[in-house]
Amino acid sequence: MKPAMETAAEETTEQSQERKGCFECCIKCLGGVPYASLVATILCFSGVALFCGCGHVALTGTVSILEQHFSSNPSDHALLSEVIQLMQYVIYGIASFFFLYGIILLAEGFYTTSAVKEMHSEFKTTACGRCISGMFVFLTYILGVAWLGVFGFSAVPVFMFYNIWSSCEVLKGLPVNYTTTADQICVDIRQYGIIPWNALPGKACGSALGNICSTNEFYMSYHLFIVACAGAGATVIALLIYMMATTYNYAVLKFKSREDCCTKF
Repeated sequence: MKPAMETAAEETTEQSQERKGCFECCIKCLGGVPYASLVATILCFSGVALFCGCGHVALTGTVSILEQHFSSNPSDHALLSEVIQLMQYVIYGIASFFFLYGIILLAEGFYTTSAVKEMHSEFKTTACGRCISGMFVFLTYILGVAWLGVFGFSAVPVFMFYNIWSSCEVLKGLPVNYTTTADQICVDIRQYGIIPWNALPGKACGSALGNICSTNEFYMSYHLFIVACAGAGATVIALLIYMMATTYNYAVLKFKSREDCCTKF
């Protein structure tokens, strides 16, 4: 029979070893997390959600404003309505695609991190794995360039609504400045090319412009377009992070046999 003190000491030692082993296991698991890909995935999901959700509602509000204040003839904005409806369907596709693509890139980040650090035997790098990583590098670069165009395009309605808002602010300041009459302050939406030049009335001046400025629909669409543009910018940043992560992982996997490298991407 062992003394009670020795038995207690052995139990304490075993418990400390178990806690140490659990701590080391947690550290090892945390070391295999692709933090850059994880951050990029969260940013990508948030950006795409803001762009698609706010953009969809803002486009609907824009059509309503055009119909009520700038184009009384439905045939004048029929093409624009069809284009906006098509864009709304495209938004559904973008949201679905990036939801799946973000998950795939995150899974690829876990795969490459585990393969490079050799955390598990089943995650050894192979020629097929390197080929898949290279394909994701190429596809992410293409999507990054495409989203730069989307980001620039999303700034166009923000610019249009900002011009209308600026005219509204000038109109509100007329009681102080009498050098300009209210009828001289106009917004001609036809100059942006979204409706034809023969569309009537095509522009809003004075009290008509004031009525547009006083609607909640105008301010909601304006702010939603701003948020949608910010969401597109966040998606561009997420894709840039994905580019760096996938490129670095592919390079490390390719040259792993030459040098001992590890990655947290």
